[in-house]
Amino acid sequence: MNDYSRIATAIEYIKNNFQDQPDLDKVAKQVYLSPFHFQRIFKEWAGVSPKKFLQFISVSHAKSLLHQQVSVAEASYETGLSGTSRLHDLFISMEGMTPGEYKNGGQGLQIYYSFGETPFGNVLIASTGKGICNVFFTESKTTAVENLQQQWPNAAIKQKQEENHLNILSFFNNNWENTSNIKLHVKGTGFQIKVWEALLRIPFGQLATYSSIAASIDAPKAARAVGTAVGDNPVAFIVPCHRVIKSTGIIGDYHWGSIRKTAIIGWESAKVMGE
Repeated sequence: MNDYSRIATAIEYIKNNFQDQPDLDKVAKQVYLSPFHFQRIFKEWAGVSPKKFLQFISVSHAKSLLHQQVSVAEASYETGLSGTSRLHDLFISMEGMTPGEYKNGGQGLQIYYSFGETPFGNVLIASTGKGICNVFFTESKTTAVENLQQQWPNAAIKQKQEENHLNILSFFNNNWENTSNIKLHVKGTGFQIKVWEALLRIPFGQLATYSSIAASIDAPKAARAVGTAVGDNPVAFIVPCHRVIKSTGIIGDYHWGSIRKTAIIGWESAKVMGE
């Protein structure tokens, strides 16, 4: 069991037993570690104690973030943003596939993919000559490659690590100083791309609702369609679909697992707020 697997198991236990307020000993027991060892690896991963992290994944905390949040359309990208509070939009650009590439399953495209480790588990990263087209969290390399091939049935797919794959791994670890501008080359409808661009405008450590995203793209009655587009996001974490939750403060579902979504939201809050 690697550190993220232990963290995920602990978060799931805390989340499911919140009303009992389990102490450190009980949580550590779930991952077969001593309380001292568990506290240490958890703080190394999150930057805060398990107790503090619990506050960051609670409904009340989520509601407070939603209350603070200005509309996505009004989010500021100006100077003065530094460290973990920087916005994705400062250095991410998105381009949609051509109609031919979209319809023909990537015919004529060369796609390179590689695997890497992140604070939230292993990922497959794939790119075309124009930019990153997919980032998947995965428990199985074989399954991840099969999923990639299903998305791009007519593309030439080869395992090879590109420089932009390394940029993505740096991004996961908040190492942005030496990261080139990240370019995305995604397959989606015009509506989906508008939604994904709106997601890029949600600041690090903040949250938005499906309805606020819908309003920001001038489609206030399309919250359900926005939810579908959010779920179809092909670039995990980089396009931060994990920052969209229900208006009740409930974190909700996630393509790569609700526990992973909970972990990412809490981790980002910890990076911004700390102990």
